[in-house]
Amino acid sequence: MVKDGLPEEETLIRMLDRKRLPVHLAVIMDGNGRWAEKRGLPRAAGHRAGAENLREVVRFCAELGIKYVTAYAFSTENWKRPRAEVDQLMALLVEYLYKELDEMDRQGVCLRAIGSPNELPPDARQALAAALECTRGNSRIIVNLALNYGGRRELVEAIRRLGAEIKAGRLEPGEIDEDTVQSYLYTAGIPDPDLLIRPAGEYRLSNFMLWQLAYTEFLMTPVLWPDFGRAHLAQALLEFQRRERRYGGLNV
Repeated sequence: MVKDGLPEEETLIRMLDRKRLPVHLAVIMDGNGRWAEKRGLPRAAGHRAGAENLREVVRFCAELGIKYVTAYAFSTENWKRPRAEVDQLMALLVEYLYKELDEMDRQGVCLRAIGSPNELPPDARQALAAALECTRGNSRIIVNLALNYGGRRELVEAIRRLGAEIKAGRLEPGEIDEDTVQSYLYTAGIPDPDLLIRPAGEYRLSNFMLWQLAYTEFLMTPVLWPDFGRAHLAQALLEFQRRERRYGGLNV
């Protein structure tokens, strides 16, 4: 059976090699506003549909055994959007965290935040802190929400911290290597993404994980994020498994 141009979900899942799945999946949740506009709905409805789809994607990844999912939820540039939309996004974040907290805990989700979430509104910070604390002991799947996140800002903050260590005499410039830099990033201790999914037909990183995506496989799709379901993800994982990852070398 073929549905929406794709084989049935069960068929795609059976085709997957469970030993060659990505350890870390990154997603840019793009196209929520366009999804709503196509349906004559307010943009807030699109953001809500996108949040609900993230829940399903995380659940599917947990079932498959993918260990890490990082979702680009709110960037440092998103503050430039109309105030009403930003307020709606923050309210949705609070609602989502409280509503999904018990389910995340049951599913074994360990929720983490990367970026500068301390600059979010107080109610969002409070909801996030509660979710982080409640799920911190879980280990089935690690979900990183990139909130108030910017890749350039992440690098600037890492450089500042490295500079402070050098100034204090705790680090010599010659001792700095890639592992040192990695240890000062928001994602310290987390493997770099193996696969990045960018929906909605866009072909840019949008200031997302500029260091970590150096050798990540990219999959760009015209499908809007709220429509990117389990079958689409399974198809993306099959595409990932067809690729040859050489990291600048040759596989012989």
